[in-house]
Amino acid sequence: MSVLVEKLQELFEPAVLAENCELWGVEYISQGRHSILRVFIDADEGVTVDHCAAVSHQLSGILDVHDPISGEYSLEVSSPGTERPLFSPKQYHAYIGECISLRTSRPFQERRKFTGTLLNVSENEITIVENGNEVTLPYSAILKSHLVPIYE
Repeated sequence: MSVLVEKLQELFEPAVLAENCELWGVEYISQGRHSILRVFIDADEGVTVDHCAAVSHQLSGILDVHDPISGEYSLEVSSPGTERPLFSPKQYHAYIGECISLRTSRPFQERRKFTGTLLNVSENEITIVENGNEVTLPYSAILKSHLVPIYE
């Protein structure tokens, strides 16, 4: 996790909690004038458009005061959805036994993309079962990961 994202999470968490939501995660995608600051929120009763609007209003004020990002960007506030991205070990723990997809920063077993059942979560790594084979990956190598919903 980048220093900027950590700082943003610290700034945003109290405001998100004040709106009766949980800060699920923060992504910053730097693309020049088209950069995106994406904030995912969750709520016990489900995230509504009103939740997103209220949190967006709060975060806009925080961003105006603290100005942690130089240049232009778009702020997006949304629910993590059914393909919820996973940001922390605590979130991984909650989804042991579920199917996840992830991309790594460097190759493991000559690949960077993996999809399988989350088998184990430890302090520094996760283990998934993919096509009957166990694959253990350190958190530090995971760029992005998300749940893969299975519809029956």
